[in-house]
Formats: sequence, structure tokens, C-alpha cells
Amino acid sequence: MLTITQALVDQIVAHARKDHPDEACGVIAGPAGSDRPERFIPMLNAAMSPTFYEFDSTDLLKLYREMDDRDEEPVVIYHSHTATEAYPSRTDVSYANEPGAHYVLVSTADTDGLGEFQFRSFRIVDGEITEEEVKVVEAY
Repeated sequence: MLTITQALVDQIVAHARKDHPDEACGVIAGPAGSDRPERFIPMLNAAMSPTFYEFDSTDLLKLYREMDDRDEEPVVIYHSHTATEAYPSRTDVSYANEPGAHYVLVSTADTDGLGEFQFRSFRIVDGEITEEEVKVVEAY
């Protein structure tokens, strides 16, 4: 289960709205071993594409060095889908190289009639996708 604050959910959704029609992407770092997302880090979609995202390799290297210096790890890796449901694509699965991370997807397309945004979380390990419950809290 992903436990995340409402403020972080709001930041992810705002980033997805701002970058639409391109996919938005980013990371939420947290203390190593805590499974607690704390520090919101919006990233640039280097692909600038409405159908896939790609972290800029220089930005990603800088981020990992910074997290290392701060004894953090990527707790949440998020991105948006602009025309499809919030479910990992084959490309998303191929990019999923953090087995301990929660992969959050938001959809800026109304694909289910339940509203403009879907907010879902998955674990992706060895190519296997498992959806997990999302618990939104005011604070930890």
C-alpha cells in the first residue's frame, strides 16, 4: 500500500495538468528504508511527448547523487498518461528499474467516466505489474 499526503497528491496532479498535453514525470524521495514519500521533485520530460516520458539522463544522475548525499531513495516515481487510463504501458514496465518504488500514474484523460483524473499506484518487479491501494493522509 502507498501512504501519501494529500499535499503530495495535489502536487503530482498539478504537475500533470500543467504539462498536459505532454506526459509529466517526477520523483518523490524519502528517507532510505522508510517507504515514506516526502520530497517532491518534478522532472522534465526530455521526450516532450504526449505518449511517453523520458527522464533527462543528466538530471537523473544529478538527482540520484543528491538523494545519495541526503540518504534518500526514490519512494514514488510518477508520470501521467494524457489519452489513456492510468495503467503502466509496456514502455513504462521496461523503464521500471526501481523494485522498491511505488509507480504512480495519473491520467489527464477521462477514460472511465469517474472524473478527469485517475490516480493509481503500482509495484513493478521483474516485469510484473501489481496494483496497490493508495491511502491519502493529511500528515504522517
